[in-house]
Amino acid sequence: MKLDSIKNVAIIGTGMIGASLAVLFTGNGYKTTILAYNDEEIIACKERYSLCFNDLIEKELVTEKQYKACEKILNITTSYKDIADTDLIFECVVENLAVKHSVYQLIEENCLNFKAIASSTSAISVDDLAKGLKQKEKLVVAHPWNPPHLVPCVELVPGQWTDKGVIEVIYDFLESAGRKVVVMKKAAPGFIGNRLQHALYREAVHMVEQGIATPEDIDKTLKYSFIPRYTSIGIFEHFDYAGLDMIVSIDDYLFPDLSNADKTQDYIRSRFEKGDLGQKTGLGVYDWSKVDMEAFRMKAAKPYFEFFNWSLPEED
Repeated sequence: MKLDSIKNVAIIGTGMIGASLAVLFTGNGYKTTILAYNDEEIIACKERYSLCFNDLIEKELVTEKQYKACEKILNITTSYKDIADTDLIFECVVENLAVKHSVYQLIEENCLNFKAIASSTSAISVDDLAKGLKQKEKLVVAHPWNPPHLVPCVELVPGQWTDKGVIEVIYDFLESAGRKVVVMKKAAPGFIGNRLQHALYREAVHMVEQGIATPEDIDKTLKYSFIPRYTSIGIFEHFDYAGLDMIVSIDDYLFPDLSNADKTQDYIRSRFEKGDLGQKTGLGVYDWSKVDMEAFRMKAAKPYFEFFNWSLPEED
C-alpha cells in the first residue's frame, strides 16, 4: 500500500536498474523523477521504461491505460533542481566511488529535505560510500536484483553511521512497493545473495575443471533438482526438515572435496582474457551466436511474474 508520507522519489541513473526501479515505483503510484546525465540518456531511459511495461502488458499483468497512468507520474530530467524537494533518493550510477561521491555532493547542494539515500551498489562498501557525504547517517545500501521491478528481494546494508530511522523509512517504502526486504546485521562483500550464488558457481566451475561434469549437465541438474525447491522453502528450512544428523554426516564427508579457490578459476579467467565474455560478445562458456535473446530474456524473467503484486495507480 502506498505510503502517504512519501510524496516524491528520485532515481539517479538511467541504466537498467534505474529504469526498472522507476517502473516499480510508478507502478505503485509514487511520483518519480529520474536524473539523467544528458538528453541521449533520457531517450535511452524512456525506451528501457517502455520495454519493461510492454513485457507486463504482454503478460496481461498491466493494461495499456495503467501503463499510461504510470507514465504520467514519471519525470526524466538533467537538472538536480527538479529533485530539490524529493523525499527518498535511489542512487544507481556506475560502480565508481569517485562518481558516486560527486553525485552525493550534488545531492547535498541541491536537495534540502531528503530523508535517505539508498545506493544500489553491489560491490562498494557502504562506509566507503558514506565518506562522500556530510549527512552520513542518511545513507544505506539497498541492493536490488535485476530487474528490480520483477525480482522482489532487496538487501539493505547499514553502515557504521547509518541512522536506524533511515533503515526503517527505506524498509517501509520498499515493502509498500511489494518488495521482500532483508536487513543485514553487518556489512560483508557480496551481501547475502551473491555470497551464496558465487559459492555455488565456484563449485560448478570446479566440477567442470575436474572433469566431473559438463556445464550443460550441471545447469540441467540445477534446473531439475533442488533449485525449484528453494522458490518455496529456504535452505535452512530444508536442512532442518531433512535432519541435522544427516547434514553433519554429509558435510563432514563432502566438505574436504569441495573447491576452496580464493580467486577466479582458470576455466573462467582464460575466457575472460580472450575476450569471450558470454552473451555480450557471442561466446563464453556457451555459444550465444544463435540464441534468440528476446526469448531468453523472457525465460529468465518467467519465474518472477508470479510475484507481481503492485498497487497500480487508477486508470484514467
